[in-house]
Amino acid sequence: MSEEAFIVAAVRTAGGKRKGRLAAWHPVDLAAQVIDELVARSGADPAAIDDVLMGCVSQVGEQATNVARNAVLASKLPESVPGTSIDRQCGSSQQAIHFAAQAVMSGAMDVVIAAGVESMTRVPMGSPNALAEQAGMGWYQSPAVLERYDGVRFSQFLGAEMIARKYGFGREALDAFALESHRKAAAATQAGAFKAEILAIDGHDTDEGIRYDATPDSIGAVKLLQEGGVITAANASQICDGASGVMIVNGRGLKALGGSAKPLARIHHMSVIGSDPVIMLETPIPATERALQRAGMAIGDIDLFEVNEAFASVPLAWLQALGADPARLNVHGGAIALGHPLGASGTKLMTTLVHALRRRGGRYGLQTMCEGGGMANGRSSRRYEDLTPSARRRHFIESQ
Repeated sequence: MSEEAFIVAAVRTAGGKRKGRLAAWHPVDLAAQVIDELVARSGADPAAIDDVLMGCVSQVGEQATNVARNAVLASKLPESVPGTSIDRQCGSSQQAIHFAAQAVMSGAMDVVIAAGVESMTRVPMGSPNALAEQAGMGWYQSPAVLERYDGVRFSQFLGAEMIARKYGFGREALDAFALESHRKAAAATQAGAFKAEILAIDGHDTDEGIRYDATPDSIGAVKLLQEGGVITAANASQICDGASGVMIVNGRGLKALGGSAKPLARIHHMSVIGSDPVIMLETPIPATERALQRAGMAIGDIDLFEVNEAFASVPLAWLQALGADPARLNVHGGAIALGHPLGASGTKLMTTLVHALRRRGGRYGLQTMCEGGGMANGRSSRRYEDLTPSARRRHFIESQ
């Protein structure tokens, strides 16, 4: 019988705008701050950490040469703690959660940190491809890929436009969704909803990207990214610097922590799937369908959804295809307002989801996000207090 996977700590930095309040931080040192905070919040013996799994998309320059191990070396963890970096594009740190949960559920490890970091100021998006191409080192699409997808240059921006056309969303609908993201994020910030999840860095404890004065006119005034299209910088996610992480343990790991930590949630189910790499960003839909089917659940069983707002067309298409309740989606706003720090977004969304479930008294949460190459992870969680001892035995793969 497999072990259970408990989340005992979850934290993130506030989102930093491009060249904003986190721009002076080397991403390795920023990630180390999150690692140290997870250890402090859990009360774990630093030497008891079995591994650090860290998502990062642009693994070049300051984020190169295994950013996870470098973050360990910059933290208070002993040198004996290893670390490895993961690139599943925007789902990189969500995949870190999957690997961490699988490790503790298998019993191979007992205490694992899943985290993510991205400094989009210091290591701009697309740097690995652009720098290699400029150095004459070629392009990542091989002849076999180019033959299979003749004439296609994969683009998330084009994918977002394709989704909008497929599901019938005009610019007005996308802009309205974007405005609501800012309004929800502003309300959550003013209500202190993020207070428990944010680690202040140099006093920076508020997401910089929220437009408190956003209006339909101000969002509608932003120019289109493509003539004849519907996507603008205002209805897409913001460039963001940030780091985030969760600590995941099994029963032995929980016992080793003694009374210093209590589970916040338990992993209920994990799925990952691939689909069309051209439209690319539609995959959260089949990922959610697979996760629900394999978990034996229906969309109506889920109290809160976190669907990454890479572009407004993505969560809107997800809502339409799944028939989900929009009132349960990204209740504190999403990446359009809060920022999308690429490799850090998976554990960032999970941190927000876990804390939102606890704050609102919800039971189940579901997280999914689109990923470059036409992939998506889907995961459901359950707030820990909702499971009685007997229920915990029956539903040993649920997160709480």
